[in-house]
Amino acid sequence: MMKQAVFEQLKQAMKEKDAVAKGVLTLLKSALDQAEKEKGSELSHEEEIAVVNREVKQTHQALEGAKQAGREDLIEKENRKLEILQSFLPKQLSEVEIADALVKAGITKGMNMGEAMKIAKPLLAGKADGATIAKVVKSLI
Repeated sequence: MMKQAVFEQLKQAMKEKDAVAKGVLTLLKSALDQAEKEKGSELSHEEEIAVVNREVKQTHQALEGAKQAGREDLIEKENRKLEILQSFLPKQLSEVEIADALVKAGITKGMNMGEAMKIAKPLLAGKADGATIAKVVKSLI
């Protein structure tokens, strides 16, 4: 399971005294533990991916804030965090691959955005971020 991989990388980061990796992995492990505690049982792979995606989204928001503030030190740190978090996600699909998958799933011109997203989100969970999915859906409908 992902939790074990996070723990192994956390131990490695501690040995290497990598403060950024240690911080990110500690946060991720804590988020996974909390989600597991709330559920009352082990998380499925999809649920683990959802937790990682939530952390990636928060890091993206922090990165945007750092860019707006012009803080190069924070930008570098947030990019490093993103790298670490994204290493736990499956390979992300390109916009072309997303569009192909959505067309095969039945998303067509004239479709309601809400209906299209109900099809797209579960289909592409963990394979693409929500903003990219929404962008591609908009271009298709």
